[in-house]
Amino acid sequence: MIYSRYLLTAALSMLLASFHVHAVGLLDSSLEKHGTAPIREGEKPVIPLDTKDPSYNVWNTLRDTSGDPKREPGIINVQKYDMGFSWAGIPTFFHLPIALTPEDLKASKVEVAIMGAYTDMGGGMRGAAHGPNAFRNSEVYGGWGVVKTPNMHVMVDPMKEMVMADYGDAPIDMMSTERSVHAIREFVYQAAAVEYEPGKHVMPIIIGGDHSLMYPDVAALTDVYGKGNVGVIHFDAHYDAGKYGMGHLLNHGMPVYRLIEEGLVPGKNFIQVGLRGYYPDEESFNWMRENNFRYHTMAEVEKRGWGKVMEDIIKEANDGPEYLFISFDIDVLDPAFVPGTGTPEPGGLTPREAFPLVRRLCAESNVVGFELVELNPLVDPTYVSAMNANRIVRECLTGMAMRKMGLTDKHYLSPNTVDDGRK
Repeated sequence: MIYSRYLLTAALSMLLASFHVHAVGLLDSSLEKHGTAPIREGEKPVIPLDTKDPSYNVWNTLRDTSGDPKREPGIINVQKYDMGFSWAGIPTFFHLPIALTPEDLKASKVEVAIMGAYTDMGGGMRGAAHGPNAFRNSEVYGGWGVVKTPNMHVMVDPMKEMVMADYGDAPIDMMSTERSVHAIREFVYQAAAVEYEPGKHVMPIIIGGDHSLMYPDVAALTDVYGKGNVGVIHFDAHYDAGKYGMGHLLNHGMPVYRLIEEGLVPGKNFIQVGLRGYYPDEESFNWMRENNFRYHTMAEVEKRGWGKVMEDIIKEANDGPEYLFISFDIDVLDPAFVPGTGTPEPGGLTPREAFPLVRRLCAESNVVGFELVELNPLVDPTYVSAMNANRIVRECLTGMAMRKMGLTDKHYLSPNTVDDGRK
């Protein structure tokens, strides 16, 4: 009996230690089918926080800048040289200048603010907190600065066509997703609310961090553009609309449900891409249909072919609200290309399938925000996961630059790259 209890305790400990989105799905199904688990007599839902602890808000307290040298608002180039190799220089996103305040963004007319958000409490496997800085160091060849880096498919260099900045990292309480989300929402909102020109807002790109981020990131965009006015293109192996999470209302498998439940995004404005594996299950698909979701599973890709599915996704992206947000969970890619993620699922998209779709969405529709989440460099001893994450965001930026330049034709490609001129 004692041995059996030991085995049960050990098994439960292993389950909790490896808790991720699949467990959320199993938990959802079990509770929906069999009813709720009992609340035990005298059980308290939380241990109260000590608000008198001097470190209570240290994670969300800006440093005192009164002693800093006075400067005019604007972005700051922290690199010593005009150019450098990928491994040289002070790490920032794409070696971009930095912005410390919304005033910096406005003064320099920044069009894209890239920021980190190192949430790591939403899933059982830790390591996504290291995603933003792994991304900052993800260049593996080439250079920056005066070096030309056009996207060969379209011959557009977003680094030259747009004003961009590294906006630093959102404040995170690493002991609490619940406390962090409000601060993240405000942080993203402060950037997205800035108008660099009348009627044109800064586009935030958030590098995570686990997928709990989708809730505050999308919510921040609805704070700017209005509740119900922002649609979501959600790339993911999993549908992330779990309802039950051991009493928590948010983890990395639940942000979609929160956005729908709070009416921030209507289900008809959610488009999901790349679903596969074991979650969602039958009940979850039924919930998605009841809420008018549009979704494209890998089973559909296998049946119809990627080209047809891609065209449908782009068509649907332009059949809805004026503003779009792209949430890109890196596990939508097959783990052969991205082993560095907490919930790898075989049979996913290839980079060659994902890159053109992301680029086209950002060129051919009105994308106002983007997040890349679940990059976990601690479980990838190579550089490949961060490299592919880097390229996904570069494709987004290339598409944004194309849209600015008016290159919005269906699947525009540079004539030089698709034809050698001899035909």
